[in-house]
Amino acid sequence: MTETHDVALRFGRIAATLPVKDMERAQAFYVDLLGFRKVFENGSPVGFMILQRDDAELHLTLQKNHKAADFNIAHMMVENIDHLHDLVQQRGLRVVKRLQDKDYGLRAFVFEDPDGNRIDVGQPL
Repeated sequence: MTETHDVALRFGRIAATLPVKDMERAQAFYVDLLGFRKVFENGSPVGFMILQRDDAELHLTLQKNHKAADFNIAHMMVENIDHLHDLVQQRGLRVVKRLQDKDYGLRAFVFEDPDGNRIDVGQPL
């Protein structure tokens, strides 16, 4: 099968949108603990927020009836994955897949954020 694509089409950033039940709690986790900064918010009360840190961008959307999926909804590449793993454990969050070196070249783990969203984290070995 030959793949073709429109060379005139170019993609920019793509950001994960995470549903949250409590925007203040989510902001406290992503901003206060993980060091993201809020660059945009909308609504009163706030129903949508854009967070950035380094090259990463996350969108949070308030969904009062959110029920977390039982699969990973975002993947983050980080430096110093061991430190992030420690922060997650100190915060008492659920680690779904333990921190380990994978045969595909990543040190990785999966955790649930305060709203139960599963985040897959990796760092090249």
